[in-house]
Amino acid sequence: MEETTPIKEITIYTDGACSGNPGPGGYAAVLLHNNLRKEISGGFRLTTNNRMEILAAIKGLSALKYKCRVTIISDSRLLVNSMMLGWARNWQENNWKKSNKEKALNIDLWQQLLDLCNTHVVDFKWVQGHGSDELNNLCDKLCRDAAKQPDLDIDVVYESTAM
Repeated sequence: MEETTPIKEITIYTDGACSGNPGPGGYAAVLLHNNLRKEISGGFRLTTNNRMEILAAIKGLSALKYKCRVTIISDSRLLVNSMMLGWARNWQENNWKKSNKEKALNIDLWQQLLDLCNTHVVDFKWVQGHGSDELNNLCDKLCRDAAKQPDLDIDVVYESTAM
């Protein structure tokens, strides 16, 4: 009989922020497994809050080395609804057109996120932002701090389409 390694259960808190929207922005992910915690954050000189929210989930999932069962907790209704209600998958299946026939935004990021969700078993849960959830508040601080750093990265896809 073949032995299988039990799949690790990971919780990832994510958040994104943008000053000005568009403007300088940051993302953050806090990964939790048992008593271990890893914090990831970064920023871009010109981006949007939605791009940072999606990127936070991408960065969190990208940090995982093996297939995991993941719960992503976010205060972004767009992120949670797009993944849990199947909006992003529908946009992808309809050549990145929304139900109103308009082109979906942030296709580059949605594609990456959908690919990562095919690698792992992922569930998304919404949490009220700026509330009593300590880890959501930590993510908020991390992404806001990241957006204030000097020498922010360039969001090449956003800047090439926004100009």
